[in-house]
Amino acid sequence: MCRTLPEASWLALDPRSGAATDCQVLSTLRVGPMLIEFNVPVDLTLLAKQNPEVKVGGRYAPKDCISPHKVAIIIPFRNRQEHLKYWLYYLHPILQRQQLDYGIYVINQAGESTFNRAKLLNVGFQEALKDYDYNCFVFSDVDLIPMDDRNTYRCFSQPRHISVAMDKFGFSLPYVQFFGGVSALSKQQFLTINGFPNNYWGWGGEDDDIFNRLVFKGMSISRPNAVVGKCRMIRHSRDKKNEPNPQRFDRIAHTKETMLSDGLNTLTYKVLDIERNPLYTKITVDVGTPS
Repeated sequence: MCRTLPEASWLALDPRSGAATDCQVLSTLRVGPMLIEFNVPVDLTLLAKQNPEVKVGGRYAPKDCISPHKVAIIIPFRNRQEHLKYWLYYLHPILQRQQLDYGIYVINQAGESTFNRAKLLNVGFQEALKDYDYNCFVFSDVDLIPMDDRNTYRCFSQPRHISVAMDKFGFSLPYVQFFGGVSALSKQQFLTINGFPNNYWGWGGEDDDIFNRLVFKGMSISRPNAVVGKCRMIRHSRDKKNEPNPQRFDRIAHTKETMLSDGLNTLTYKVLDIERNPLYTKITVDVGTPS
């Protein structure tokens, strides 16, 4: 059982000893701004040894306190293994310093069909809940790394946009409605908007549709400031079968009519394989093809 303290700490009862333990709301383990570089190869075997507290499947919980933030981090994925290595290299230490109870889920789209980012995120939500009672979901592109560990990968009273100051956009928000890159929604917030749309095939549009869903349900966007919210993108060329979606603008214009009939309640997919790796869980799925 947990109770909230005003911006100081969280208290819980340790089931083994009955003693009160606490995870601070603002962890003192955080270091602030960090140097992020992508010029040294990452060895995942060595990385696992450097993160001995991370359990198989990419699961971690603080040993000396109980965190109220049960966070599933969902990464939509296909053919980005080198990017994933950098993501794991930087994010595991950051998430541990933030004292989160977390799990890493890489949702891998099988086959050669057009990529569907939002549908993979819906799949990640449903599959993660089969493992653990997560109360928060962080949806992250595999090529985005925060540059300040005070930018907490957890949920807030309103949906959280985490990647607000990307180097790609000159460390500024490209437009007010932008909700792409990395975002966090509580379980209840996600259910309220019926999850994400399933019908955005190819690049673009789904993050604007998600923003519309939140607004139509009376929610507002929470963001860190532009200093704390800085992040770097791993530069890469456009992926094959992820070309700009020519239908995206028309679909965005009709979110209000489609959000109740396109989302978690109409999600279909087939799990082909589940790998419990030392640093992450990889779930390979068939999400179908564009209709």
